[in-house]
Amino acid sequence: MDLTYTAADLAFRDMARAFLDANLPSDLQKKVRNHLRLSRQDYVRWHQIVARQGWSAPAWPVEYGGTGWSATQRHIWDEECARAGTPPILPFGVNMVAPVIMAFGNEAQKAHYLPRILNCDDWWCQGYSEPGSGSDLASLKTTAERAGDHYIVNGQKTWTTLAQHADMIFCLVRTDTSVSKQAGISFLLIDMKTPGITVRPIIMLDEDHEVNEVFFDNVKVPVQNLIGQENKGWTYAKYLLGHERTGITAVGRSKRELLFLKKIASEHFKHGKPLMQDPLFAAKVASLEIDLMALETTVLRVLTRESHTPGPEASMLKVRGSEIQQQLTELMVEALGPDAMPFDTDYLEGKTDHAVTGDDAAAPLSGYYFNYRKTSIYGGSNEIQKNIITQMILGL
Repeated sequence: MDLTYTAADLAFRDMARAFLDANLPSDLQKKVRNHLRLSRQDYVRWHQIVARQGWSAPAWPVEYGGTGWSATQRHIWDEECARAGTPPILPFGVNMVAPVIMAFGNEAQKAHYLPRILNCDDWWCQGYSEPGSGSDLASLKTTAERAGDHYIVNGQKTWTTLAQHADMIFCLVRTDTSVSKQAGISFLLIDMKTPGITVRPIIMLDEDHEVNEVFFDNVKVPVQNLIGQENKGWTYAKYLLGHERTGITAVGRSKRELLFLKKIASEHFKHGKPLMQDPLFAAKVASLEIDLMALETTVLRVLTRESHTPGPEASMLKVRGSEIQQQLTELMVEALGPDAMPFDTDYLEGKTDHAVTGDDAAAPLSGYYFNYRKTSIYGGSNEIQKNIITQMILGL
């Protein structure tokens, strides 16, 4: 395919760069480029800056507040945001639940939720995984029993990313236990302030509070918060996962991290020479860069096809995208060797201006490496994605 940008595309890129140069706060840029931790306010602040420009949901239809950009323009925007070092627009609202609401929600749900998602008035989290229901998501046990004009929800969700900040959670719940496991699932929107919801932190190996357990104890959810039809939630769940897996690819971010890898490998020495001049290490970097270029081409093919609903090819993008992200962190740690071992939580959380070791670039990388072990698991483990590829693409 022709990857050469047209004059109009280049003009669009210049416009995007000018906006980012003028509007990206320097403190947020520093955090992102230096792999420091972002607060709730950091995410919301950037989202609302972009929302005021009308650019917070580029892929949405114009009628709901989208930009009307072409697939190529959306790709350029993502790439320029990554290059500049912006905080991400979190996917749970904009890229995950919003497409489900647009496709399957009623007009009242669209009118209420979509503008709030667009402006980040509501912070969303995802209630899918449960203890014992990770890869086999359809085996979930959280129940929702109809009681008049409410559902009574009981059960537990786990690995719920950033639920400690959330205003809303979209949940898969079991509304019929008498049918096959996929057939008895519904899709509910639940206010996190509802009595009976308890959020408990899960502190990860990098000592960060990123994920949580969420417990539901006789939680009353209005029936009007049901998306689509009762017991059709598995269809909506698969639709959402296609959007999630495509987003996990994160080509722009990986390109920025590749430049960071080259930078630290040029500043650290082996036998008196920069590591990037070592033939074996340079070959690893070159191989990874080739893989990333191939992934970018595949992403563009998917984005520019006539249908905009992600299919099984989203599984291919998820597998390769997550593998490349992990390889980048592996090579960063390899480039630094023992210098990657010190771990400075105060620096990561912005309590100090510099790492205690004196190497600001190295300080976050061991935690960064460990955190990115998760990318091959979330959004459906890579083993499950390979099964989907085998069955739905290869027909085996």
